Amino acid sequence: MSRERDRERRDPAVVAALREELGGAVSVDADVLDSARADRSGQVAAARPLAVVFARSIADVQAAMRIASHHRIAVVTRGAGTGLAGGSIAGGGELVLSTAAMDRILEISPDDELAVVEPGVINADLNRMVVPHGLWFAPDPASKEISTIGGNIATGAGGLLCAKYGVTREAVLGLKVVRADGTLLELGHRSVKGVTGLDLTALMIGSEGTLGVIVEATVKLIRLPTGTVATIGAWFADVRSAAAASAAITAARVRPAAMELIDARAVAFIAAHLGLDLPAGRAHLLVQTDGEGSEREAAEAVRIIASLGGDVELTTDPLEGERLLAIRRAFHPAMEEAAGATGRVLIEDVAVPRSALADMFAEISRIEALYGLTIPTVAHAGDGNLHPNFVFGGDVVPDVVWVAAGDLFEAALRLGGTLTGEHGIGTLKRHWLGAELGAGQLELQRQIKAVFDPLGILNPGKVF
Repeated sequence: MSRERDRERRDPAVVAALREELGGAVSVDADVLDSARADRSGQVAAARPLAVVFARSIADVQAAMRIASHHRIAVVTRGAGTGLAGGSIAGGGELVLSTAAMDRILEISPDDELAVVEPGVINADLNRMVVPHGLWFAPDPASKEISTIGGNIATGAGGLLCAKYGVTREAVLGLKVVRADGTLLELGHRSVKGVTGLDLTALMIGSEGTLGVIVEATVKLIRLPTGTVATIGAWFADVRSAAAASAAITAARVRPAAMELIDARAVAFIAAHLGLDLPAGRAHLLVQTDGEGSEREAAEAVRIIASLGGDVELTTDPLEGERLLAIRRAFHPAMEEAAGATGRVLIEDVAVPRSALADMFAEISRIEALYGLTIPTVAHAGDGNLHPNFVFGGDVVPDVVWVAAGDLFEAALRLGGTLTGEHGIGTLKRHWLGAELGAGQLELQRQIKAVFDPLGILNPGKVF
């Protein structure tokens, strides 16, 4: 009770200090506070946060962190709120630090093939700005039209094209980060190479707001691929056969720009969403090659698919290629439509070695039968990253779904995989973190967090 009374005395003083320093950037509006209690993970904080600071500059972030550190207030950094693991959910007494309004592209350097951006820049907006220069920011999460670069960095986001072009980690050269006490760190470099000291830039990527607040990023751009883009759509009798084909394509040293696998359940939902007559009860494999040698690689992929029983279609027509890609891109909207106005979708994320992809699909089928659930699944087959989806009615995730999800995480670990390929740990997967890392590594990671955040105010209760 005394702790509650202390908080009641402290909270108004904190809000007053924030408003004195930051003025109208501070909100305690109930709707604003409620929006920060949830993301897309299916979880909702039990109580409203204290306030939301809509930072517009590095100075705003520093001021908010100095006040939070002085008062020992927990801080949850938040971008677009599109996270899928609960990493940016804020609860009672916590301060939300939104960087969504820090959305300027500060520099585009065609000569150095890089851009300098604020964390609130939307992924797809950056690409719209750099494409006229013949350049491209390669990380392309499915949420690229709504997710921020800062959020992509905080979670280590991937996407459809990461098997060939890399995930966010490979695309970040340098960062500016505000520490818990409000001091500013400048990490990394603008040069192609740079190995001076420990790589603290890489440490920040995927840290989910637990080590500092990302306030600026220098990101690597690549030249747009030239030559023919070949797109392959293939249908298989079952998902194990499709997974075997994807593994064989990789083993043949073919490097698709994208290789996506959609199981039969997901195909049915997509067909209903798009109003298409897609093959019922069959799994779909999408393969796209680009750049030098794309036609040769596509021909080899077609040969492998046909040899393994797939019905295959190849096109080099851009419009037809987009039609085939649209099937995969419709997955998430189709899941939301399936859930309906009163339902929800829990989008999961595990990764296994590519050779174990078929076995992981078998595990998902086992879990479906065991718990009486339907779990439509897509996979970035080029890198073994699967996204099983749990569709359910109502706003609250049923207990059976959480139990089944736990079974799924453990299955991925048994197959030599990982709890998350690109969504992060957040609150959703904390329970299983020690099972993957081991006690020694987990304790070491907690010690590293304590170096950056000795008061433990940065995103407490997340990841560690």
